[in-house]
Amino acid sequence: MRKTIVIAAATTLMMAGAASAQQQPSPTPTAPDQAAPKGQPAVPTIQSVNVVDITELPKDTQTQVNQIVAQRGDAGLQSLRKSIDATPKVKSALEAKGMSSAQVIAASMQPNGALTLITKKAS
Repeated sequence: MRKTIVIAAATTLMMAGAASAQQQPSPTPTAPDQAAPKGQPAVPTIQSVNVVDITELPKDTQTQVNQIVAQRGDAGLQSLRKSIDATPKVKSALEAKGMSSAQVIAASMQPNGALTLITKKAS
């Protein structure tokens, strides 16, 4: 099960990029017919948080994640970490694993609400 989640997360990272993992607040509709605009999927709510160290991923997946991280740059990484710190559920899931947002290098949000955070221990 864990390998499946990791592989799915890595695949999503490859296709969608880490920017898709930053959860944006969904608009609050004032009427039922004012939900997300057509053609734009609604942002899923975080249902679960999985924390995976990059060393637990297959070597090929590690390389792909590192390429995505390099493409995103420092500003993207800081934005991701700021989003994590601003979301109590995600921050507490990291703290439960003895980690902080400073160790997160990438994230992936699945349509079912499963958020996977890929971490890297300080070297």
